[in-house]
Amino acid sequence: MAERRLPRSAAAFLAVEAPLYAAFLFLDLTGRGGRTIPIKYAGILLCLAFALLWATRGGDRLVPAALALTAAADWFLLVRGDHLVLGVALFLGVQGIYLVRLRRAGAGSAWPLRAGLAGAAGLAVWALGLAAALELLAAVYYAQLLVNAALSWTLPGHRWRRSALGLTLFAGCDLCVGLFNAPVTDPVLYHAVSVGMWLFYLPSQVLIALSALPEKEEAHENHQ
Repeated sequence: MAERRLPRSAAAFLAVEAPLYAAFLFLDLTGRGGRTIPIKYAGILLCLAFALLWATRGGDRLVPAALALTAAADWFLLVRGDHLVLGVALFLGVQGIYLVRLRRAGAGSAWPLRAGLAGAAGLAVWALGLAAALELLAAVYYAQLLVNAALSWTLPGHRWRRSALGLTLFAGCDLCVGLFNAPVTDPVLYHAVSVGMWLFYLPSQVLIALSALPEKEEAHENHQ
């Protein structure tokens, strides 16, 4: 059996993302996270550029659409730090695109589970006295992310292994975001989740971008 390798463009993509990741993690760990925003956003834009490149080479065209919405959401949530409801709404749109992608691949929609998790999350937010528009929207969004991650694991192939792991790390990131914005008083936990957000997030988006590659990507480029 021939050895499976990522195409050269994917190796170059990872070679650029790796130092960006190391740089902002170092700054986050040393208490200089405020300086990392341009580095972090560059990593997200690079994911979008890579997915767009492969969309022109027979790759998945829904992934760059989702990553474009992701970049727009991060513009408001990360770069500007305002219009938070709009940012979360854009992330909900991202999960909508991933649902369409899953359906096209033959996965179920799992609507009862989606509705049940969203309802339970909304009730939990309400019980905690956090039932503003932002928190309720975030609860619905997170439920969709969890179901999309679970459904991705049911599909075969390298593309879906990457997507499933990416969405799982995405969920880990957003769990850290929720804890970061909760009334946490433990400074150790607060620092851990502040680092954990992007510890999970950029790898999640890199894996999702890589899942845009066609299943025959090795033959497409490595044998040229």
